[in-house]
Amino acid sequence: MARAVAQPKLRSRKDGAAIALDEVDRKLLNLMQGKFALVPRPYAEIARLAELPEEEVLRRVARLLDERIIREITPIFDTRALGYKSMLVAAKVDPEYPHRAAQFVNSHPGVTHNYLRNHDFNMWFTIAVEPDSPLGMQGTLDVIQAKTGAESIRQLPTLKLFKIRMDLEMEAGTDALSAAGEAVPPAELDPIDLSDDDIATIQATQGKMPVIPEPYAPAAERLGVSQGEVLQRLESLRERGALRRVAAILFHRRAGFSANGMGVWKVPDDSIFETGVRMAAVRGISHCYQRPTYQDWPYSVFTMAHGRSKEECDAILDSIAEQTGISERATLYSSTEFKKIRMLYFVEDFRRWEQENA
Repeated sequence: MARAVAQPKLRSRKDGAAIALDEVDRKLLNLMQGKFALVPRPYAEIARLAELPEEEVLRRVARLLDERIIREITPIFDTRALGYKSMLVAAKVDPEYPHRAAQFVNSHPGVTHNYLRNHDFNMWFTIAVEPDSPLGMQGTLDVIQAKTGAESIRQLPTLKLFKIRMDLEMEAGTDALSAAGEAVPPAELDPIDLSDDDIATIQATQGKMPVIPEPYAPAAERLGVSQGEVLQRLESLRERGALRRVAAILFHRRAGFSANGMGVWKVPDDSIFETGVRMAAVRGISHCYQRPTYQDWPYSVFTMAHGRSKEECDAILDSIAEQTGISERATLYSSTEFKKIRMLYFVEDFRRWEQENA
């Protein structure tokens, strides 16, 4: 007899209520997500693009942080390029007490996202392990399964990355989110060679950046080098694929995006590449990957849609179905956000977790 799957009400851990924003706030949020430059005074560049004084941009950004519209402004590094092994994991945990399992899963420093979703595989999390992890990915997942009592764990590593860019469109409406944009080739996933200076720069710049005219200056001071040297190192990391960009990360619900739907698609093997590229071009899609299939899981392409409502997410995914002709699909909605953070790299937390739990 099949076990009933609990269907919790849509909710988040906190920060669930949307906040009213004016047109200038919305313009700034769009710019802060995609135009924060590797220059000594990036807020002055944002101000130029927004046609505002730099002082007003700094004041508004500080307020958006205080009001928890912006989660943080931070460099966004590429986990795979830095040599970490990462993957999406789907687990079957006790549907009556999923928070118990979530508490242990969340304790791992490489778990950056963890959601309860409306599926028999009800817990979905992303996890990364260090390049020289003694446990490795399999050992880490074995510990998690044993400690949480998960009935099953499904490994869903990225086979091909078509898109990863979490921008929330703050000015345009549903039509813009559903529209097809420019298709780009899939990204490579191979790690790069990192020097001691590279690692030191990542350690010094990662995490929340201050809202000051020269936000890269504190990292330069910590490293004992000039601000220009820090910017050159970051630019080198960007050119080599280790730094995606520096950007504002938003609290989705506070910014008005109350829903996210993971659209999964059964795509014929011979058209995965072409279809994945087309799906990734849709503005409302933040992530698009090819992942492995299983006998009871035929979906090879995953797309994350973000909308101001479930209906808007549905519209984005419906538009993809119309554009591609893929009809065998499903949408998994998150009912609870257990964890969402930016990962910190080259820190002692990983080794400490393995020592405590292995």
